[in-house]
Amino acid sequence: MGIRTTRRHRAWSSTRPLLMTGLLLGAVLFSPFGLAQSTGEASGQATDAPLETDPDSGFVMAEGWQTVKGNCTVCHSAALVTQNRGSREHWAYLIDWMQETQGLWQFNPEMEATILDYLSTHYGPRTDARRQNLPKHLMPPAPQASETSAEG
Repeated sequence: MGIRTTRRHRAWSSTRPLLMTGLLLGAVLFSPFGLAQSTGEASGQATDAPLETDPDSGFVMAEGWQTVKGNCTVCHSAALVTQNRGSREHWAYLIDWMQETQGLWQFNPEMEATILDYLSTHYGPRTDARRQNLPKHLMPPAPQASETSAEG
């Protein structure tokens, strides 16, 4: 029993850095600056006909895809991009964050515009992924300060 526990502990400790990195990335990707709320209009590309994807990266092969592939996959897997969605502002925030903290080089304005156009068009927020937040007038009342202090 002790040997099995030790092996499990070693397996957990060897995967812990990877798990922590994934959690950190998830926190950044889904931060308050992250996935923009849908406004009810369909955003992103039309779903009438599926677009061709690059077999190596999974990127939608549309204008700007090679620029995105050439810049993004230098540091991380294309799956990190293709599995996420975000508004143009969200993608711009992530680029700024990577430039400030992860050593991503500065883009010239035209290249950054190409990258943001591509990402916000093909990996923009989905309107069908999650319900919108309730409007304020439908939210339940906040508990009173006297109620919470009486319980504690």
